Amino acid sequence: MTDQAPGADSGLTGADDGLLGKPTSASRTTLSHIMSGNETNLLGTVHGGVIMKLVDDAAGAVAGRHSGGPAVTASMDEMVFLEPVRVGDLVHVKAQVNWTGRSSMEIGVRVLAERWNEAVPATHVGSAYLVFAAVDADGKPRPVPPVEPETEQDKRRHQEAQIRRTHRLASRRAIKELRSRKRQEEPAGESGA
Repeated sequence: MTDQAPGADSGLTGADDGLLGKPTSASRTTLSHIMSGNETNLLGTVHGGVIMKLVDDAAGAVAGRHSGGPAVTASMDEMVFLEPVRVGDLVHVKAQVNWTGRSSMEIGVRVLAERWNEAVPATHVGSAYLVFAAVDADGKPRPVPPVEPETEQDKRRHQEAQIRRTHRLASRRAIKELRSRKRQEEPAGESGA
């Protein structure tokens, strides 16, 4: 997976396209859903894939709001499940833009769960980071406005997102180099993934 759509310039920000920045709060959103028996796995807890779909839905809403149009999931990394989610839990998926490139955005997502019938604080049950690419009607990358972190927490998240981006790009580059070397070493006729 990539952290930008093909052809996107990884070094530019939305500001280079003359777009005005948007504060983090402009696109922040929460999606809430009560978990039902249809969403359970063999252990009787909510299937991780159901939670991942909610995460992708919330992140997609944030990406679309921030970019002012369609955006597609480019990658998801560090999806961490901390606690099981049970039938009857009210799940809150909170998402916001942490970082923007020219056409890509990192969306941070935090998943909380609480019993629908109890007045106790929600439990942090999962977190994820997704990269979305803004696209036009032809599916081509389009510029996004830069995100403007507002709080100290937003600024920290922005800096952490830049670190994750650097790691994604370095990892992708190292894998490409390894595959290139392995292809050169393979005898004629052999192939693999």
